[in-house]
Amino acid sequence: MSERAVVEVPTTALREDITLLEATGFQLDAIFPADAPRVAELSGHGLRVRLDCSSSAGAPRIVADVDEAVELSSGTTVQPVLADPSIPALNDIFVHTVGGDWGTGRAGMLYRDLIPQRHGGRVVASHIRIAEAGPVPDYVHHHDVRFQMIYCRRGRVELVYEDQGEPFWMTEGDCILQPPHIRHRVLSSSDGLEVIEIASPAEHATHIDHEITLPTAHVNPVRDFGGQRFSVDRAEDAEWVSDEPGWDQRVTDIGNATAGIASVRVIRATGTSDSLCGSHDGDLCLFFVLNGEATLSVGDYSHLISTDDAVTVPRNESWALTARTDGFVALNVNISNEKETRHGI
Repeated sequence: MSERAVVEVPTTALREDITLLEATGFQLDAIFPADAPRVAELSGHGLRVRLDCSSSAGAPRIVADVDEAVELSSGTTVQPVLADPSIPALNDIFVHTVGGDWGTGRAGMLYRDLIPQRHGGRVVASHIRIAEAGPVPDYVHHHDVRFQMIYCRRGRVELVYEDQGEPFWMTEGDCILQPPHIRHRVLSSSDGLEVIEIASPAEHATHIDHEITLPTAHVNPVRDFGGQRFSVDRAEDAEWVSDEPGWDQRVTDIGNATAGIASVRVIRATGTSDSLCGSHDGDLCLFFVLNGEATLSVGDYSHLISTDDAVTVPRNESWALTARTDGFVALNVNISNEKETRHGI
């Protein structure tokens, strides 16, 4: 059998079936997607198994490097491995997310979807919570991503990254760039932890690494990971710049660390009379309101946005942001245009 062969098993209870297989000696190798897992791959006893919530009920099937499908007498089929899918065309409609449901994602963390339409598959933005302080049931893992960042909204979280030294605490206002396939792990958190995580493509695999131990013995803070490098921006070291009347901005190092794939800044109003204006031609322009209220005008329409709201502005649309309260602060994330990104599990 080919090394790529996997037995695909339908499931209606992914987490329960993962636990049952782990109890028999299988180990979890990948899970997909992180915010609402529906596919998991495990290996053990010389076999690879893929649990898939979207597979039709019935006999398991074998996916392998074969030229064409074969149906066995039992009804089991042998299917060819499909090429990794391309992300669909960008569909960056205006989105204003207020509230929303919280669902359980990877490692028991709670996820709130900030862009339900996912811009046609180009990007996912999640508001993530860990309610109780203590160790997090995470594992060393890495992601199939073009871009991924984390902004600490509230509380603090202990993290460790490949080649970046000892574990450290990320605290409120800190911002991290996680370059593609950097191994990392969430160790513990304070109670009431909240982070904003943004990644592209929207649906990407999380791979578990059973071999590496973190922290690594060697340290290389400028190591290249797929053309990007790890970066941490500390809120306590932030430099605020007043480039626009009535507004300050704190620009993170993510633009440099990603070689221009994305830019991330925090903006705050210093008055209520001047509007901050702009436009973009990329895959994403997102505002997440950290505090206060403002009016966001997009085209001919104006929208009141307030604390914990998320808004995305379509490509080539002009926008204007006018603060309505003192102390208005927002996270602003832009991702450049990507013609095609390939991903898979």
